[in-house]
Amino acid sequence: MESQEITYNSPMYLQLREVIRTKIEDGEYQPGMAIPSENELAETYGINRMTVRSAIDTLIREGMLLSVQGKGVFVVGKKHERNLDILEGFTQIMRSKNSEPKFKILQNNEREAGKLFARLFGINPEDPIYYIKRTCYDNKEPVSIEELFIPAYLVPKFKGIDLTVFSIYEIYAFYQINLVKAVQTLDIARLNQRDAKILDEECDAPVLLFECISYDDRDRVIEFSRSYTRGGKSDYSVNFTL
Repeated sequence: MESQEITYNSPMYLQLREVIRTKIEDGEYQPGMAIPSENELAETYGINRMTVRSAIDTLIREGMLLSVQGKGVFVVGKKHERNLDILEGFTQIMRSKNSEPKFKILQNNEREAGKLFARLFGINPEDPIYYIKRTCYDNKEPVSIEELFIPAYLVPKFKGIDLTVFSIYEIYAFYQINLVKAVQTLDIARLNQRDAKILDEECDAPVLLFECISYDDRDRVIEFSRSYTRGGKSDYSVNFTL
């Protein structure tokens, strides 16, 4: 960042606001990522922290930034409307029930697609995909373990996004990915010893295994997910229209 971008022709906080806005719009600050701290911005531009805070607060009110206590200030990308009656993630489902969703990231890796996921996503076997494994909590109680597989080309900066701050669906919205349909299967599975301990279940206790392939409005496969869900902690319904 260059300090000469700040002049004395207008209030400092307004100038800094526009500098940050430009960096967001130009892609230097990517959706889901933290911007520099107040101290860093103050030092870079030779202004005081109160001025920096005023600029950031203005962008928070405009919906371009999100402040998360103890973590920092994050870029919020452009969002578009989506029908939550059609597709819902764990965050939306919990909030609709007035519960507070929480996640613990167990793994967040980049790996090669391999033949199976190359066919599924329509990419080359050596192309990268993201693999995320996380525990989903209803308040403080573990409900499920999720595994997500996402092609890296769809969200190039995925590794830099804090998945405890933004939901997967919010990240898709940042990148104008509009999910419109999903194919889901249900089976019964048994957990390995480590995952059973995470969910506070016995190793031989059956859990619900949901596998889901999600598509966007361009008919691309966006995500493959597996969810190992405790049967006694969730209710599911299926609606049929004749």
